[in-house]
Amino acid sequence: MFIVSCKDQKKVITSDVLQVPKKPNILFVLVDDLGLTDLGFTGSSYYETPNIDKLASKSTIFTQGYAGSRVCSPSRATIMTGKFTARHGITDWIGAKTGTHWREHKRQDKLLPADYVYNLPKEDITLAETMQAHGYNTFFAGKWHLGKEGSYPEDHGFDINVGGWDKGSPAGGYFSPYKNPKLENKTNGENLSMRLAKETTTFIKQNTSEPFFVFLSFYAVHGPIQTTETKWKKYRDKAEVNGTKSNGFVMEQKLPIRQTQDNPIYGGLVESMDDAVGHVLNELKTYGLDKNTIVIFTSDNGGVSSGDAFSTSNLPFRGGKGYQWEGGIREPYLVYVPWNTSTEKTIDYPVTGADFYPTILDYAHIELLHNQHIDGISLKPIIEAGKIPEERPLYWHYPHYGNQGGDPSSIIREGDWKLIHYYEDGSNALYNIKDDAFEQNNVATQFPEIATKLSTNLKNWLISVDAKYPETDTEFNPVKRANYEKMIREKRWPNLENQRRKMLSKDFTPNKDWWGSKLTHD
Repeated sequence: MFIVSCKDQKKVITSDVLQVPKKPNILFVLVDDLGLTDLGFTGSSYYETPNIDKLASKSTIFTQGYAGSRVCSPSRATIMTGKFTARHGITDWIGAKTGTHWREHKRQDKLLPADYVYNLPKEDITLAETMQAHGYNTFFAGKWHLGKEGSYPEDHGFDINVGGWDKGSPAGGYFSPYKNPKLENKTNGENLSMRLAKETTTFIKQNTSEPFFVFLSFYAVHGPIQTTETKWKKYRDKAEVNGTKSNGFVMEQKLPIRQTQDNPIYGGLVESMDDAVGHVLNELKTYGLDKNTIVIFTSDNGGVSSGDAFSTSNLPFRGGKGYQWEGGIREPYLVYVPWNTSTEKTIDYPVTGADFYPTILDYAHIELLHNQHIDGISLKPIIEAGKIPEERPLYWHYPHYGNQGGDPSSIIREGDWKLIHYYEDGSNALYNIKDDAFEQNNVATQFPEIATKLSTNLKNWLISVDAKYPETDTEFNPVKRANYEKMIREKRWPNLENQRRKMLSKDFTPNKDWWGSKLTHD
């Protein structure tokens, strides 16, 4: 006989039958920049993620789970508000240049990116605020990137914030000392992902008798990518055994894009994140909370195949972080409900980051706030009873360029059809995701009626939410643009190939202390 020790949750559990707690604990794990195919259970034969794979084996897996955006801040705001990006207004990562300031990048793009909201709107009732108002102790650890001071986690419903501030990358790197005013330095060389995991379990241990909402938001696997020498060597040797290809990149439309999962630094970074997930899950079991804690696991956008660290490949899906294709927005999407007895554990129905808000409220027996999470639906009926809702339109709006090679565009997904509207030339691309999940065949001319219908629906929806649009850059110079593209092909692409070979060489050494990791034990 097992006693679950939680206030308002105490249930006697006998045999294999688990009773439903009135206020289940919620553990939300968000990984930064993790690609759909970066995990063992999603097909990677290179990265090793045994703890996440184990979680997946008992979770409901949404095979068509989408992030709210192709980049971080908009996706995170969608999770917190239950709204699509054009509605809440954070359409780019906070800090990105807009308007004429975009010219400072000297890229010679045809458009000037639209402006966006720079802080998580205070008028929104966040998911954390709702949980807090209904008796949950709330905790945040890791990456926030939803505004400057005054718009930190503690300003939006979290009782405790460890490590969350306005920066989107790990200041100081992945090994202590960190340069993070919200994260105290303790042991030099300490791993950031494991530190966040331990802070999380400390909070959980202190709240075993109270319902909690914990949001563990890793900085991993965002660049700059770093790992220990031991883990680098493990994945360097594994790449050699697997057989490394002579070239790792091809040219996409604007930037080189990685085609191989053989980056030993990234491999070590992914594994360290998985180690940290394992620590939290094991501690839940130690504290007797694994039977009444719902665990959610996802990512905020696709893996970085172009731009940033060029660290992984999302193949066979096209693109990656920053791109308008599936590789940029489709994510690992797991929901583990310990007492769920449904035998259907793999769901193909398209879902998004906006759905987490109402789903969590539903499981916490909190009345849904339909005017707040207006773009999301509760997934509880799907998870527990296999009740698949009617088709609904999903929207993405990114009137920006970013630094990964994607184009300013908006997307509508309805049923099996996905239409991308491009702002540079006003064109539309249409894909049947059921038949062409890897987006190799634009069938807009073959199905003009469907393309027109979706285009009209997308346009009308954007108007209804007062979406912002990019504008033509009157100083665009096609000759300078051509020179810029030549530089990408003739210099940046070869440099990336050289960097890849260097990382895979036996004598690779980034610096004498391996980014500070040698200041303590591996």
